[in-house]
Amino acid sequence: MIEKMTPELFWLVLTVLMTSLMWVPYILNRIVENGPRNALLDPQGRTETRVPWADRMMRAHRNAVENLVIFAPLVLVLHAIGISTYATATASAVYFLARAAHFVIYTLGIPVLRTLAFAVGFAAQMVLVAALFKLV
Repeated sequence: MIEKMTPELFWLVLTVLMTSLMWVPYILNRIVENGPRNALLDPQGRTETRVPWADRMMRAHRNAVENLVIFAPLVLVLHAIGISTYATATASAVYFLARAAHFVIYTLGIPVLRTLAFAVGFAAQMVLVAALFKLV
């Protein structure tokens, strides 16, 4: 049986796709800086990057993965128990947008906005938690 994709699942899939592509720019930078051979022969990632944005992007990607571990189960549990409301759909969209903003802002090195984007994403996760406990 094929079930309809809820808005929450849609935003989860987009978030997973976005997160799965975040590594591309900083790896391409590593290849440009060190050459394809040296980039490929550095399995431990010990080669230093010459541009700070690439290092920040790598950390932003790691942070996105760490937060996806929280967001994804919340959406999947909501789906499993049949909760899909305006609040959960909106929170899922806001989470996606906050994580996209966090990635860009972190890469650009804007500290206060980075924290604000992170906090918005966290608040969206808490709306999902509240929905699980039928508080919203």
